[in-house]
Order: sequence, then C-alpha cells, then structure tokens
Amino acid sequence: MQAKSILISGIGVAGPTLAYWLAECGFAPTLVERSPSPRTGGYVIDFWGLGYDVAERMGLTPTLMHEGYHVEELRLVDGRGERVGGFGGGVFRKLTGGRYVSLQRSDLAALLYRKIEGRCEAIFDDWITGFEQGRDGVKIEFARSPMRRFDLLVGADGLHSAVRGLAFGSQDRFERYLGYAVAAFEARGYRPRDENVYVSHSLPGKQIARFALRDDRTMFLFVFAAAKNRLPGSHDAEAQKAILRSEFGRAGWECPQILAALDDCQDLYFDRVSQIRLNQWSRERVTLIGDAAFCPSLLAGQGSALAMVAAYVLAGELAKADGGIQRALARYHELLGPFIGDKQEAAERFAGSFAPKSHLGLFIRNQTTKLLGIPLVARLVLGRSLLDRLDLPHYPMPRAY
Repeated sequence: MQAKSILISGIGVAGPTLAYWLAECGFAPTLVERSPSPRTGGYVIDFWGLGYDVAERMGLTPTLMHEGYHVEELRLVDGRGERVGGFGGGVFRKLTGGRYVSLQRSDLAALLYRKIEGRCEAIFDDWITGFEQGRDGVKIEFARSPMRRFDLLVGADGLHSAVRGLAFGSQDRFERYLGYAVAAFEARGYRPRDENVYVSHSLPGKQIARFALRDDRTMFLFVFAAAKNRLPGSHDAEAQKAILRSEFGRAGWECPQILAALDDCQDLYFDRVSQIRLNQWSRERVTLIGDAAFCPSLLAGQGSALAMVAAYVLAGELAKADGGIQRALARYHELLGPFIGDKQEAAERFAGSFAPKSHLGLFIRNQTTKLLGIPLVARLVLGRSLLDRLDLPHYPMPRAY
C-alpha cells in the first residue's frame, strides 16, 4: 500500500497511539504539539477494558503493570481522617480478571511516545493556525513552520481542541458542562503517606483526595461543583489557586497543609468537567479522536483507554479502506459512535455520586461503598460500568500483533 501522509495534532495519549498503528499499517504520520516537550503532571487514571486490550496488542502491558500502581484500597474519610466508607482495590481486579492498573496520565502518554519516538516526525512548540481542504489533500498553516500538505488531518488535541474549532466551530456548540471543576497537582515530601491507598475526603459538592506516588511524591485531586462562569481562565494559575483556597480552605481534614503545598506548585492542572458531543467526528479530510471528538469527562474514568481504542480503530479502518478515506472515516464513526455515546451517558449519571451535593447523598454513597467488598454487590453495582460492550476488530496490520 502506498504510504499516506497524515498529520496528527496532539502528543498526549490518542496522538502517539494513532501514530504507532498508522506506522504499523505503512502510513507516514507526523505529530505536532504546542507544548515545547511532552507534558507532565496531571491526575491518576484507572486503566482497564478495551484500552488495556489495545495496549496489550502494542506490547505495553508488562511495562504498564510494572510502572503503574496497584491500588489496595479506596478509603473515604471524614474531617478527622476517620474511615467512613470505601473498599479494597481487589474488587476491580476481580471484576476485570486482573487486567486493571492505575497510573498517571502523563506516564501513560510518555510510555506511548517512547513507542513511536524516532519512527515518525514529531514537531514540538508549534501548532495549526488554519487549513484549506482540496481534492488532493489538506494544506496546513502552522504558527512557526512553513505551510505543508497532508492527505489527512487528525485532531487529537483534547477537550479544548483547536482542530475541532477550525473544522466544526466554537466549543460552546459541543461542550456539555457537567457542573464540576477539577484540579490536580503533585508535591514532594508530603506527610502522611499511605502507600497504594487512594484517600478521599468529601463535603457536599466537593471532594479532595491524595495518592502517594514514587520518589516521595504525592498527587492531589480536587473536584468541586461550580458555575461555569465562576471558573478562571486556563492560563491564570493564581486565580485558579485562589478559587481552590476559597472552596477548600474550610473543608477540614488535611486541607490546610494541602493548600500550603499548593502555594509552591508550578504545574497545576485545572479544567472544567465537561463532555464533547458531536454528531459526526469528520469533515472531508479532517477527523477527530479522543477527547477532541468525544471527551467522556474525568468522571467516566476511561478517557485515556477510549482514546487508545479510537486511535486503533481509526488506523485500522484507514488501512482496510486502502485509500478510501471517506469510507474509512464513516466506518470509524459507525463502529464507535454508539459505544462512546453509552459511555458518556453513564458518566453523566455517575457525576452525582462522584461528589454528591447533599449530606444525604454523601451518606448513601459512603454506605454503598462499604458493601462493595461483597462480590455479588460489587458485580451488580460496578460490573456494568467495567464491561465494554464492543468487540475490538482485528485489522490487516502486517507488522502488528
């Protein structure tokens, strides 16, 4: 098959996964990333399901299981640090047949990038400013690089996708805000430290958690209900810290010392908890994957895994179509659209139990988690959310598997 030139905007999880499978299929992928280097930090994700299957086909699972974290307990605590709910991490491992691991999202992205580093062109510190589609391809304008032509442009640039904005219009047309904001950062030397225990404290409409990482680091995660117009801009770190202090300054537990650690943070992740809902993911020679196409939100717990699934399917359909780009893009959406839609609906239903907005809701959530140590209850409550109702296709990838 003649190699096709494909530009992928975004070097996170979806972009490198797509580049890997495209290279396996004989395409010529190029990656472009606005950041001057691969991004670091962010929150800890739980990784399972079809995304795990894709990682296995890439030969990544031994490294994932070695470098990831095997959570032994989710512990819900009150303002005095006393346990009020939670369950053992073995619940998830039993329900997934051991195919489950937790890791920082940036660690997964770095692992994926190492798989394709040197195998395809990667451009950092640059971004797409415009494009013009034609019968012979897409002419791409960059902020720093000269104009170039590609056969296909793929937006893998996240919730606030610039490619989606250029191809489909402003984000407010497709964003479904779920009523919460999320922030995460990490600090060194924080005490106390509970190895392989995810410790979480909640008040109505807000949750704060910590998780011990390697090298004496601790990751902190904040989730809180907020009106969208109250949230500061994406580049105003001081305003973001101020709203976290306002929301959690009187939340009890370890909040004073966590907020003290926040003062020295130079890499704060802060964003809305939102979904992206599009009827179609492609327009002519431009398509989207991952959060750019269908962000399920942090509350879904599978954003990275679903991005990897989408990258695998898109590459496979392009290979299968043997040059029929429009046929491949239509089939890509046909295969994944209903599956992703179900995941988004489940995430929206779950939002209320993630950070309940009333004392009664918190009490019910806490008591329910105590019952998850009973296998039958765990299967009834969690089984459906951990099951991916989609058969992952096999594609004609001569150098894969």
